[in-house]
Amino acid sequence: MKICILGAGSWGTALAFHLQNNGHQINLWSIDPAQVEELNKTRHNHLIPDVYLLEEINVTNSLPQSLVGIEGVVFAVPSNAMRSTALSAASYWPSNAWAASVSKGLEPQTHLRLSEVLTLNLPPRTPVAVLSGPSHAEEVALKLPTTVVAASNNLSLAQTVQDVFHSEYFRVYTSKDLLGVEMGGSLKNVIAIAAGILDGLGLGDNTKAALMTRGLYEMTRLGVALGADAKTFAGLAGMGDLTVTCISRHSRNRLLGEKIGQGKTLEQALSEITMVAEGLNTAKAALDLAETVGVELPITQEVHNVLFKGKAASEAIKSLLARVAKPENDL
Repeated sequence: MKICILGAGSWGTALAFHLQNNGHQINLWSIDPAQVEELNKTRHNHLIPDVYLLEEINVTNSLPQSLVGIEGVVFAVPSNAMRSTALSAASYWPSNAWAASVSKGLEPQTHLRLSEVLTLNLPPRTPVAVLSGPSHAEEVALKLPTTVVAASNNLSLAQTVQDVFHSEYFRVYTSKDLLGVEMGGSLKNVIAIAAGILDGLGLGDNTKAALMTRGLYEMTRLGVALGADAKTFAGLAGMGDLTVTCISRHSRNRLLGEKIGQGKTLEQALSEITMVAEGLNTAKAALDLAETVGVELPITQEVHNVLFKGKAASEAIKSLLARVAKPENDL
């Protein structure tokens, strides 16, 4: 299949490498001419050590050329660039092409899920899917065993995306719970920032285990209130992605939290991280969405307080522990 990947960050580059290995013909597009020049010159993205793109992968800065004859388009741009990228791509959209988002976040101003952004801005009736789950680019590029989920309201498209991405080291399941899969992939980033704060403070395994467990409940609570299936949050897009994002050295959201836990300001922490930490925008969006459906997000609230209200991380932890005792399984 002929596939275009929009976005040549670490994830877009890793997926270009993976899909080319799967036998597909790949165009890799970047908005940055300097990055395109470097990739064409070295075939190497410095964000992914020891992995080189084969010459067969066409790396380009031309959006019209990247979309010629394409059957599937993979959107691997940050949430704040999804709308503008989709609008630009719509002008050159190939007939009968499907779209898949592999980014994890919510649009900052509207709080729309990224599949919704694509549906609203691509040509009418364009089939849209998402790919999500515990899948750091650095490990996928090294062909380490990885398992993810392809979700769409159109099960046939989910199965197509499954077929395109599935390999002997990259296992893909399908899901019809598009809302749940996207919310899991977005909300886990907020909990990962909290996990990093715990690491920065030097707190132990008991603390992180409690955070991750209660964080999963919090993710589920909001997701179900918005219409998702609770079981989705016990799967790859929920518990799976939450786990890897909270513990991995590759996690930019966890790293952001760790720097803040060490006493750095948000501005200082962001200056030391080269990639987008989607949990920042999601912390704000999640609280707004929670208010619309009348649910509490205590961990997200305290993360927001630390990030944007100047609350000390140690005080945020005290606030969480001081909450009124309640039954564990109360969503």
